[in-house]
Amino acid sequence: MQIRYQSSVYTPAGWRFVRIDADATQISPGYARVERVTAIDGDAPTLIMSRTGARRQEFSGLAVAKREVGARKRLSACTII
Repeated sequence: MQIRYQSSVYTPAGWRFVRIDADATQISPGYARVERVTAIDGDAPTLIMSRTGARRQEFSGLAVAKREVGARKRLSACTII
């Protein structure tokens, strides 16, 4: 299944929300485990990503994707896509 949810990333300007699309496996009626991150804010994860294009909004998309793999997500807080 594919899910979409929000997560936080740390940038030089502070914490910002990003939208994450991921492949997940349902592990119980209310939870899913993230298997692979397919997109962060609509783009494939890369080393340097920015929400607005500004340097102060830059973050490591690969680090965010690696952090999210294996995470348990509550399905009521996610959108199934």
